[in-house]
Amino acid sequence: MADDVFKALADSTRRRILDELVDRDGQSLFELCTRLVTKHELNLTRQAISQHLAVLEAADLVRPRRQGRYKFHDLNTEPLERALTRWLRPDHPEESP
Repeated sequence: MADDVFKALADSTRRRILDELVDRDGQSLFELCTRLVTKHELNLTRQAISQHLAVLEAADLVRPRRQGRYKFHDLNTEPLERALTRWLRPDHPEESP
């Protein structure tokens, strides 16, 4: 599972998608495409953004939600937190030499 998270984060476009979901969660594909073009000057097709979203969904970083005819994308930080806490152990004090 952590491998999927790091694979998803390896691409700068996917990181920008996550940034946009941090700014405003629950966006449609159209909204994400518009924000990526206007804020980041990324000229990608809706199909390309959809493929990036599929990778983020496979890593469980983005969860799709249907509401009527529309599909919204919500950020899920739990997989990222699990992957990072693997190395971050604040409950274990450093051993002195």
